[in-house]
Amino acid sequence: MDNKKISGSGPQSPPERPTLKTIAFMTGLGITTVSRALKDAPDIGAETKERVRMVARQLGYQPNRAGVRLRTGKTNVIALVLSIDEEIMGFTSQMVFGISEVLAGTQYHLVITPHSHSKDPLVPVRYILDTGSADGVIISRTEPDDPRVRLMDERGLPFATHGRTDMGIVHPFHDFDNEAFTHEAVRALVAKGRRRLALLQPSSKLSYYAHTRIGFQIGLHEYGAEEIPLRVTTDAPLADIRDSVEALMRSPHPPDGIVCSSGGGAIAVNAGIEAAGFRLGRDIDMVAKQSTDVLNWIRPEIITIYEDVRHGGRELAKAVIARIDGIEPELLQSISSPVWPKS
Repeated sequence: MDNKKISGSGPQSPPERPTLKTIAFMTGLGITTVSRALKDAPDIGAETKERVRMVARQLGYQPNRAGVRLRTGKTNVIALVLSIDEEIMGFTSQMVFGISEVLAGTQYHLVITPHSHSKDPLVPVRYILDTGSADGVIISRTEPDDPRVRLMDERGLPFATHGRTDMGIVHPFHDFDNEAFTHEAVRALVAKGRRRLALLQPSSKLSYYAHTRIGFQIGLHEYGAEEIPLRVTTDAPLADIRDSVEALMRSPHPPDGIVCSSGGGAIAVNAGIEAAGFRLGRDIDMVAKQSTDVLNWIRPEIITIYEDVRHGGRELAKAVIARIDGIEPELLQSISSPVWPKS
């Protein structure tokens, strides 16, 4: 039997990555002209730019990041550091969609750096700083005195935060008005005749905990309701939230209204209510924050407040790019309001 290698039967070499030289050959232009056309140089004609861009798109051309970094000191990368814990209600995907919509029209690429909130939050930020692997960073789960913010500010790395801080450092951020959310949620529950209200709140180490609590307490005082303490937070495993709510509903003084600070948590809360033999819309009402329409598919009785996380992603992307370009941080801060369902 002939053991000679049959021509063409071996592993195929990957196709060569298209380069500026490839585009120059295809268009009949010089490499310098192609490079300047892709950079939208003012001395290159519009027709030439369009021809170069069309060929670049057809070839799937992407600038070599290592080469860009050597020439400019930039990576053209925005790093998004996001928690991966209990992500079931689309927060992460909506954030990524929003950021990507903005970056699509720029030279920047998005790199997602996942981490667990149970681990040291400085690890992914230190890695980005030490390797110089991004021009800017977006972080979530912001704390009032956030060590990541302090480190990036000290090292001069442009960044934006999803959430505010309270540490004397002016920086870009986008936030959701959680104070307005809980205040309006109490009003909605009291309007339904509910007076004994529980709150599934965020962890006390996060910035939006204080905003959530302030709005809730003001609402209780203003509308004459009382709080029934729920000894669990949105950071707890969903099974723990379900069990805690079930135990609370079986207690001698159960709530007749619940405010939920997360969509995923609302599913667990509903499961706990039903496990205790109660029914939403009959025995108890719930107001929950969500970033998709899933909750209303599961239980139309849930009163939902919409947080536009996709919009938040767009705002954060615009803010971090503007900060890279030298815009003052106090001009790059925004807060979005809760969106109530149309009556």
